[in-house]
Amino acid sequence: MGLLMVSPLAANAATNRLSGAAFYDAAECPVPPTGFDDFTSYDGLVMTGSLQGCLYTKVETTKDTPGGVYLESGEEVFVGSLDGGPLGTFTTTYRFESKWDPDVTTGVELRGRCQHPIVEGSGTGGFEGASGRVDFKDIIGDPVTFDYRGHISLS
Repeated sequence: MGLLMVSPLAANAATNRLSGAAFYDAAECPVPPTGFDDFTSYDGLVMTGSLQGCLYTKVETTKDTPGGVYLESGEEVFVGSLDGGPLGTFTTTYRFESKWDPDVTTGVELRGRCQHPIVEGSGTGGFEGASGRVDFKDIIGDPVTFDYRGHISLS
């Protein structure tokens, strides 16, 4: 019964599957947008594919374990477009988990992933009414890059 109640709302929203790749590049994504000046924990993340633009991060919590697990959470702002459409922004909260070689002298990440739910009501411009989630998987290499998948609904 609950699904029937949700269906009319879903019919009014355009739901899009997301996929693409991302990499850090401070030259291509130099500074976060106005109002997000402290979202500089990492260089700007260039996003290609369904989402085209820059993602900026503000780390809020971190935790290391003796077994090589690293946990992190925080907030982000994306500036760009969906499939080449109108420019806009949205914010996310995120949770990152990774496994590192327990030999701290190597500093080698073995695997990592993160989940980024879009903050409802945060969308502007082409992302007005955005909701959804973006999930990233770390592609281990030199440098580390990222593949992402997810979905976004625009109402």
